[in-house]
Amino acid sequence: MTNEVKKNDEKMEVTYKVNGENIRLTGSMVQNFLANGNSRITQQETMMFLTLCKYQKLNPFIKEAYIIKFGNSPAQIIVSKEAFMKRAEANPNFDGLKAGCIATNVDSIDPRYTEGAFILPDETLLGGWAEIYRKDRKIPTRVEISLSEFQKMKNGHPSSTWASMPATMIRKTAIVNALREAFPNDLGAMQTEDDKEVEDETPKNASQASQGNITNINDLAKAKKEQIKVANDPKDVTPKAEDKKPVQKVQVRKPVDLNQLDKFEKEQKAFLKQAKEGGIDDDAETNGSEPVKEDPNQTELFDTK
Repeated sequence: MTNEVKKNDEKMEVTYKVNGENIRLTGSMVQNFLANGNSRITQQETMMFLTLCKYQKLNPFIKEAYIIKFGNSPAQIIVSKEAFMKRAEANPNFDGLKAGCIATNVDSIDPRYTEGAFILPDETLLGGWAEIYRKDRKIPTRVEISLSEFQKMKNGHPSSTWASMPATMIRKTAIVNALREAFPNDLGAMQTEDDKEVEDETPKNASQASQGNITNINDLAKAKKEQIKVANDPKDVTPKAEDKKPVQKVQVRKPVDLNQLDKFEKEQKAFLKQAKEGGIDDDAETNGSEPVKEDPNQTELFDTK
């Protein structure tokens, strides 16, 4: 079976000219060197790509056209925006174009139509516009498109190219749509990456829950890195000023000296006994013993007031 497929791939071959250069394409070339994605394209999809390149005079070796396939989804044949321009310029009725951006700011109700891909820093980009002129038509073909409709998104955010230069991308997209309307016979059957939802490399059968939790997984990974960083760097665990709680001071009393307590009780009993028998001399020492020295840190045992 594998040998039969190889023979069929070798039979699929086209030869044509692009800008005076001979282009030779085979099925094996397309499948092994020109196809992108994570799945092998079928013979039918290979033949469709070969036929498009031949009749539209596209050179896939310089990325004027390419084919993408992910999982079990049908392959997508994409034509570059530069190829659209080349095809339009090759038409004898092409008579130039104008294109720009549509923007607005908080001080103006009406949108402003700019020339080229330039908007002011205080303006908000709304979309793009393009006019295509043909020598055989009195009225140019004009197209206005919305940024929100054509901007490519990934995980809820604009893709890298659209995020870094949205004005340039929306202007190019407006030109492509206007060219397709102005030259339907030459460009009507070709589609660019803006016309197709090019999938990522996530398998088709992957659970939507897993895809939706990619952000959460990244957050967990980030939190784990922070924990490792704190563990390896004790300085990072120092609480911030706003996190410090007031320290409650607790008075700790000195423990009672039991020997001194026993001595005090004996002297107290002797004092009371002597008082009952006839009084005591205030200047005399109790039982000939020295008076008890008061310890400022000693806990009071009796209320002497």
